[in-house]
Amino acid sequence: MVLAQNAPNRPDTDAMPDVNELLAAIRADDLDAVERLLAAYPELAKARDEKGMTPVIQARYWFKLAALDRLLAVRGDDLDIFEASMAGRTDQVRAHIARDPKLARAWSPDGFTALHYPAFFGGLDVAEALLDAGPDIEAESRNEMGARPLHSAVAGRQLDVSRLLVERGADVNARQLGSYVPLLEAAQHGDAELVELLLGAGADRGVRLDDGRTAADLARESGHADPGHQVGGFDRTLTPSRPGQLRSK
Repeated sequence: MVLAQNAPNRPDTDAMPDVNELLAAIRADDLDAVERLLAAYPELAKARDEKGMTPVIQARYWFKLAALDRLLAVRGDDLDIFEASMAGRTDQVRAHIARDPKLARAWSPDGFTALHYPAFFGGLDVAEALLDAGPDIEAESRNEMGARPLHSAVAGRQLDVSRLLVERGADVNARQLGSYVPLLEAAQHGDAELVELLLGAGADRGVRLDDGRTAADLARESGHADPGHQVGGFDRTLTPSRPGQLRSK
């Protein structure tokens, strides 16, 4: 969809509101306000806030999926590579890379590569398209998290993308903020399948945080350990827990 220059519901004299008004409506789950603002000012759907973030990116970070659907309908094919990677738009990702292969190694305004997004939010086809373009599979996010794509995939509980990254050579023992490695994150979330994947790929089962806690300690603290049914120190029937966010706010 092409963004209209003269939207039908736009006031004749009012200037376009600040994008933060739309972002506030998205965050508050005020879909009526989202619809009203986009109907009057469709350009808001691609505006950027003071940190360079678009409503599409923020809606996805905040898991405001109804608002995200409306934004994507307005934006159509007019997504940058980071938005397309978040939204699972494989064809658009491939088109961006075909026009400029360097985008596979580009950085988003908040310090992630495009590969970090399907890693965390899911999107095996997008992840494959990006990996085929030759990104840095060990790229550490340029923010306080220091997360590599595999860290993001484990944090997002994305088993298929985690497996793909491991198959493509991702370091299963790489550390990020707080000395977390993927195995420690998987254990803390109680994700037995990810734990088995990582151990099978050579993850160090004796790894510890800076404070000395092990993967088994983190599993127990999160209520996931069952000493009677262990897989390398973890229960096969662990109850899933909600992962932490990809980035801190």
